[in-house]
Amino acid sequence: MISFSVKQHTKNNTAMPIANAIQRGTTVYVYNEKNQQIFVTSAPNKPGEGLKGYTGGSVNIQRGSSIYTYDEKGRQIAVHSAR
Repeated sequence: MISFSVKQHTKNNTAMPIANAIQRGTTVYVYNEKNQQIFVTSAPNKPGEGLKGYTGGSVNIQRGSSIYTYDEKGRQIAVHSAR
């Protein structure tokens, strides 16, 4: 079993839209419109895996044959097969 942690960096319950998501090694950093880090999560550093994309409301990360979707607060909201 593989577990992943998400560290949330919001100061209150209101979340700003996602403005940027960057993968460095095995870590994905997610930033809001004020360039403030809003959460951090792990991701594989393997070909074809890791950060797949982001919108103002979600971040997609592929781990193995699954794509995990996180909201702007770093909560996992969906998981789908990548195949």
